[in-house]
Amino acid sequence: MRWVPDGSYAERMVKTGALLARGVVRFLRDTGCCTLTEFRVNANRRVDVIGIGGDGRITVVEVKSSEADFRTDEKWRDYVDYCDRFYFAVPEGFPHGLIPGECGLLVTDAFGAAAVREASDLRLSPARRKTLLIRFARTASRRLHMFTDPDAAPDAGS
Repeated sequence: MRWVPDGSYAERMVKTGALLARGVVRFLRDTGCCTLTEFRVNANRRVDVIGIGGDGRITVVEVKSSEADFRTDEKWRDYVDYCDRFYFAVPEGFPHGLIPGECGLLVTDAFGAAAVREASDLRLSPARRKTLLIRFARTASRRLHMFTDPDAAPDAGS
């Protein structure tokens, strides 16, 4: 039987990233967070996973499916200003030494994640926290509406 590729490299990385994000969401849920994926923190930046704990603390997780993915993406530095804790989530076998020491580190797969290193404690300003909490609630509501109403149009703010 002849091997046939199942899509482009980019398509495989997107699928891998989505599966890793699922494991992160499960991990954060188990720690008491409500989560959203592909969440816009501002007009120009969208984080892979955001979690909000019962105490209002905001966790952002940047999923990196490979070393190449990590090395070619510098946007993650912008995300630190939008959370109380910032983590990278990487698959098993990813070289941990690449991840900056102030960032938390999760090793993840499609079924869950394990914290290898806790994130530094950051302090989000009250004004930004309020903005993010409102955006989180509105985004979750829009997504639920789209899920329950097949005729609902996606909103640009989601």
